[in-house]
Amino acid sequence: MADGSSSTPGTPGAHVNYGNVPVIISAVLAGVAGVAVAVFSTGGTERQFRWELGLATACATFIVCLLIFLLLIITARPNPEELGKGTGVQRSFGALPKATDGDNGFSADGPDKR
Repeated sequence: MADGSSSTPGTPGAHVNYGNVPVIISAVLAGVAGVAVAVFSTGGTERQFRWELGLATACATFIVCLLIFLLLIITARPNPEELGKGTGVQRSFGALPKATDGDNGFSADGPDKR
């Protein structure tokens, strides 16, 4: 890959570089929303252009869109494998009772053999 990582996208530990894409998309959406609100809130040609309302809408739209994009990026990142291993009786989620769960020979019904 161009960023120097050897793992393919979609695998745990893969780092996807989004660059400035969320910022650019948020800015475009904010510009469209700001111009639309400024034009439509004016209400005709006899009234004064409402640029302050359009600017406030553009700022709010930019922040909200950027927040949504960043939350989507964070939730799309897979968890590391070691987070699925616990310290209780059943160390792996979904392990069958009284079965070895593959964590260094630990058995749910026996003492810790480590």
